[in-house]
Amino acid sequence: MSNKHIYIYSPSSAVRDKAAFRRGVARLKALGHEVEVDEAALSFHQRFAGDDATRLAAIGRAAASGADIALIARGGYGLTRILDGVPFKKVAKAIERGTEFVGLSDFTALQNALLAKTGAVTWAGPAVGEDFGAEAGPDDIMEACFDDLASGQGEGTGWRMPVRDAGIKLKPVHDAVLWGGNLCVLTSLLGTPYFPAVDQGVLFIEDTNEHPYRIERMLEQLRMAGVLGRQRAIVFGQFTGMRKVPGYDRGFGLDTVIDRLRAQLRKVQVIAGLPFGHVPTKVLLPVGAKVELAADGRDVFMVWGHHPHGSARPHGHAHGHDHGHAHGDHADHGHAH
Repeated sequence: MSNKHIYIYSPSSAVRDKAAFRRGVARLKALGHEVEVDEAALSFHQRFAGDDATRLAAIGRAAASGADIALIARGGYGLTRILDGVPFKKVAKAIERGTEFVGLSDFTALQNALLAKTGAVTWAGPAVGEDFGAEAGPDDIMEACFDDLASGQGEGTGWRMPVRDAGIKLKPVHDAVLWGGNLCVLTSLLGTPYFPAVDQGVLFIEDTNEHPYRIERMLEQLRMAGVLGRQRAIVFGQFTGMRKVPGYDRGFGLDTVIDRLRAQLRKVQVIAGLPFGHVPTKVLLPVGAKVELAADGRDVFMVWGHHPHGSARPHGHAHGHDHGHAHGDHADHGHAH
């Protein structure tokens, strides 16, 4: 365990579950970290964690905090509407000085805008409330991945593709920029100065509470805009809370969406099963970093950092974890460091 200075701030929706927030803060302190909570972390204005100026100031304070890790209280909605005011250079300089910005969901907007504007690397990862403050306790793999980041040991991750993809042969991918996050938030940036122009990258996506047809519609928008066809690989994370219409969808689901995408993008590898999204078991992913991708059967390995060319396999031991897959399959979610 590496004890770090963690700065908690709220750039998006207001914290509704204050008990979960308090549990999350207490858990981080119990892990030995020095936790600093932003003065406006529990602010409330309409549905937001303070008005736009308050949340912009909170981002500025997180960048100026000198913390090792800047962690969002929660996602929701709110960053898209303030991107024009974000001090991107200030945040990028904080990252250069060693502050790792971590979050997910609505945080996708800030991550990809930062990447587009400055090339800075941030981390797709947990939030304080829903992850560290989970009533059942934090997921052990999520915590292990977070500790890897805190200790500077994180080199990669691994997972198992769904059973139905057992016949897929993944061609190794080298030196590709990892980017993406929440599909809905990412798609909302298309056509703006905050959408990264990544070619030959690895795009990862996840979402929650979206019907499969809406997921397909967003993917179609990205495909027709020429984004998907320019990637080396598209990696599906977890898609949770999907509401299909009984007796109407007639077999149309996420698998259908993935199969159609594979047929459309014959030169782009489409992979499923990544343990990331609105789920307890989530790995941490460096958005904007160069990664390598390789597979051994159904086992997929994604690595970053300094590795000999062609050695896309994390070192050390792996934490195996049986977790229900979003498609109904069971996948072993391995975490390696």
